[in-house]
Amino acid sequence: MSAGKVNEPRLNQSVGEFDYIVVGAGTAGCVVANRLSEDDNVSVLLIEAGGKDDYHWIHIPVGYLYCIGNPRTDWRYKTCEEEGLNGRALAYPRGRVLGGCSSINGMIYMRGQREDYDQWAQMTGDSSWRWESVLETFKKSEDYYGGESDSHGAGGPWRVEKQRLKWDILETFGKAAQQVGIPATDDFNRGDNTGVGYFDVNQKNGIRWNASKGYLRPAAKRGNLTILTNAQTKRLRFDNMRCTGIEFNLGETQCVARARREVVLCAGAINSPQLLELSGVGNADRIAKLGIEVVKNLPGVGENLQDHLQLRMAFKVDGVRTLNTLSAHWWGKLMIGLEYGLRRTGPMAMAPSQLGVFAKSDPNDKSLTRPDVQYHVQPLSLERFGEPLHPFDAFTASVCQLRPSSRGSVHITSSDPLIVPRIAPNYLSTEEDLHVAANALRLTRSIVAAPALEQFRPKEILPGIEFQTEEELRYAAGNIGTTIFHPVGTCRMGKAGDPNSVVDSRLRVHGVSGLRIVDASIMPTITSGNTNSPTLMIAERASEMIRADRKRESISTEINSRPSVVGMKAAH
Repeated sequence: MSAGKVNEPRLNQSVGEFDYIVVGAGTAGCVVANRLSEDDNVSVLLIEAGGKDDYHWIHIPVGYLYCIGNPRTDWRYKTCEEEGLNGRALAYPRGRVLGGCSSINGMIYMRGQREDYDQWAQMTGDSSWRWESVLETFKKSEDYYGGESDSHGAGGPWRVEKQRLKWDILETFGKAAQQVGIPATDDFNRGDNTGVGYFDVNQKNGIRWNASKGYLRPAAKRGNLTILTNAQTKRLRFDNMRCTGIEFNLGETQCVARARREVVLCAGAINSPQLLELSGVGNADRIAKLGIEVVKNLPGVGENLQDHLQLRMAFKVDGVRTLNTLSAHWWGKLMIGLEYGLRRTGPMAMAPSQLGVFAKSDPNDKSLTRPDVQYHVQPLSLERFGEPLHPFDAFTASVCQLRPSSRGSVHITSSDPLIVPRIAPNYLSTEEDLHVAANALRLTRSIVAAPALEQFRPKEILPGIEFQTEEELRYAAGNIGTTIFHPVGTCRMGKAGDPNSVVDSRLRVHGVSGLRIVDASIMPTITSGNTNSPTLMIAERASEMIRADRKRESISTEINSRPSVVGMKAAH
């Protein structure tokens, strides 16, 4: 079969047999498909439920506004009603297109903190997940605008650039943060992301750089890679305890594909546990009640959901231009369009958030040894995502707890693969998370009250100055909290004896063979920052593991197939 094409299948037609089947062409799937197909003696099938990334708004940075909530590019999930959010349910965007979330996300390049990965190594008993090791993988994938250094790589598939804009309100907020003791930084990605500065972004010359561009397009011309889009995976197939392939729908046609070596599940923190449960892998009692035959009892499937909850504080300002008023008139929109068309700069080149801050939610808490909150600061404001900007100048300072202790879940409610799973993040369900949320709102107010911002007379409009006490601030956090789109952990890795882990440190599913999970769902704990590039790093490492395992198996087979010396003598 030629790359990216497949013959029109008939009812229940077998699409064929491949060495590897990669389910999901999001960030991780694009990486894995590229790296595995570098070996021309193996065949790879990459299957994606969404379509091609040929929608023009994917590539214009501000186009995330038109991709999130759009069925062309987004699964458009929703959470259940959350007690911690005062009964609110949230939209829960997930990429449904080649490139996955890297095609619709905020484009922020962020690795997390050194301690995140050292903790993974401790939890899995595998020192290769320590910061020093994963740093080399980050560098391998990277094409950093500043060139190669001890901290960064150059020439890799994952383009990282500086943002192509500046706003006076953001510059001033940065100065205010420094006035309350938060140092300036020019790089959040050295292992300690303490400080205030502009985010680096996955863009190239003012255009979004997604995993499809970086990894899939260079690989698509290879004859050993087949790519299927608009193909909905229904379940995994097992022969005894070995995963042997997948069942999927291509349009109205039911299809089967077989895997000689492995199925690699790259469907993400929502869809990977969903597919496992649909296939009989998960909590035995839960899936048996849905009439699904149990293949392997793994209670951890779908548990351990973690996400970053952002608290969006907004402040009206005077005497400084923000996007609210710049985009309010036709002439402003025209100037914005011209600037982007001529120079690929300005508001249309904006990532959703431009200025970042990593700090301690309570600077006086001696037990905090590293930042526990992150800010995404924007020169705009609105009541909620998807609604118009306010008709006055304002900015938003969104702050999220980096390492929440709350844990949620993702589980199917039916054996029908087209029925979406129940997503219950369980935000703000612990005393610790509630206290950090209250402290984070206080810290934001202290930054805004710093001398640098006085000239613009900031006035809090969200959540409002009427919320002052600890209890009031906790309630306010529930009112303004919303996802920042970082779900992880629902198929977490851990030691073989850990009853709640789903994969081992080489990302092989416990208790079955021929199946790995390679996406954000394997994170035991969420990284301290945006999660897209850590997911890409996981996929790079997994690809190396898969190739190394295949090489070892080949050597072992070759040795075992050689006639023994004794046998040779007997033959003579």
